[in-house]
Amino acid sequence: MHIALVASEGVPFSKTGGLADVVGALPRALAALGHQVSVFLPRYKQTKLSDPATVVRSITIPFDDKYRFASVVSGGSQSGVKFYFVEYQQFFDRDALYGTPAGDYPDNAERFALFSRAVLEATKILGVPQVFHCHDWQSALVPVLLRTVYAEDPAFREVGTVFTIHNMGYQGLFPPEVLPLLMLPWDLFTMSKMEFFGQVNFLKGAITYSDYITTVSKKYSQEIQTAEYGFGLEGVLRDRAATVTGILNGVDYEEWSPQTDKFTVAKYSPQDLSGKGLCKKDLLAAFGVTHADPKLPVIGIVSRFAAQKGFDLISQIMDRLAREEMIVVALGAGDKPYEEMFIRLNKQFPNKIAVKVAYDNAIAHKIEAGSDMFLMPSKYEPCGLNQIYSLKYGTVPIVRATGGLDDTIEPWDARTGRGTGFKFTEYNGESLLLTIKQALVAFRDQTSWQVLMRNGMSKDFSWNASAREYGKIYERVKQARAAAPVMEKVLV
Repeated sequence: MHIALVASEGVPFSKTGGLADVVGALPRALAALGHQVSVFLPRYKQTKLSDPATVVRSITIPFDDKYRFASVVSGGSQSGVKFYFVEYQQFFDRDALYGTPAGDYPDNAERFALFSRAVLEATKILGVPQVFHCHDWQSALVPVLLRTVYAEDPAFREVGTVFTIHNMGYQGLFPPEVLPLLMLPWDLFTMSKMEFFGQVNFLKGAITYSDYITTVSKKYSQEIQTAEYGFGLEGVLRDRAATVTGILNGVDYEEWSPQTDKFTVAKYSPQDLSGKGLCKKDLLAAFGVTHADPKLPVIGIVSRFAAQKGFDLISQIMDRLAREEMIVVALGAGDKPYEEMFIRLNKQFPNKIAVKVAYDNAIAHKIEAGSDMFLMPSKYEPCGLNQIYSLKYGTVPIVRATGGLDDTIEPWDARTGRGTGFKFTEYNGESLLLTIKQALVAFRDQTSWQVLMRNGMSKDFSWNASAREYGKIYERVKQARAAAPVMEKVLV
């Protein structure tokens, strides 16, 4: 089957978060299953292409104020996947993908509307897929356009759409006047389509018009249909419940494995864990923790410093946690109060709390390999990848039971020797502190702890199983779309 993935970012070409990892890995897994796979991305300033070739010289994109003319560049093939990039320098040749520290770019609706239309027009020349698989609000107009502006276009009559929600918190909200600006019909501005409390909601449009909706874990697909996690769209999702499902993200074990990791000083495996001690020593040295007891458990954090990631809870307990027999190493950046909290604690407890306010891939690998535990107390977490990386490295996750964290971590039971980590349910600091203390107590019994480590290391969250699940969804959508024109003729 020919699948075209449409997204705003994808490794190794562009990245701000986990979406890029998915768009980098899923297409390869689909191609390995025998699918014909194309990926469409914007060509940003950061996008490095070794041998770009223009494959569509000019695509006319109508806007209310004037026409704009985009082109499409080929990025070649990797692992059987063809990569294409929509090029329009005025919109995409910028220092960042979505905005500046001051906020989102004010023309984001125009930028990603142009991207979506250009993708549709380009496929008429490069090959129309049987299914468009779109990701997050930046590509949400693809299913909307297909069922409205392009509804009578014979090129797309049997084309299906799958839409993946990576994070309900980002919806693409814009004032009503963007509809005529983007040459979209006004009748989309209704409660049953794209209107959302007086604004136009791109994500709502995709939920309404896509053939099938997926999220990045089974638990998250259920959570977003509730008021607590639905961000106002829970009712729309419940109306589409029969077409909403969760497929857990896979991870790339070629990059994230203690047996092959190029960023660590030693390799190790479930059969030989001795290298982990060397990785721990190297990690502490990298963070300048030179006088700590190496036998103390190290708790690692790699995260955006934000309340969604549970840092409001961490801030409640850190002064007490710092007095426990352990070491915390944290890597990330984000909200200033949390950055300042770690800097203050590092000065107060230099051999107990260490921080690097940055994004550093090499250090992230060192944390996964050298830590004994990994902390992810998220308020909500659609899937999460670091807890899955941690399992492979024998770094025991401590998580909140939400979204993909709940789906991937099994609670440890020392009596039976079963489980892979520690988790808590109630979102408060006391529950978090109690769970960390349970992990610290368990760490004292190293024989039992190594059973726990090996349990996690034996888990397989590679993309193969997830890709097969997506394949079933594509087939279902393809059959439904093939039957749709027939039904339409019958109804007429």
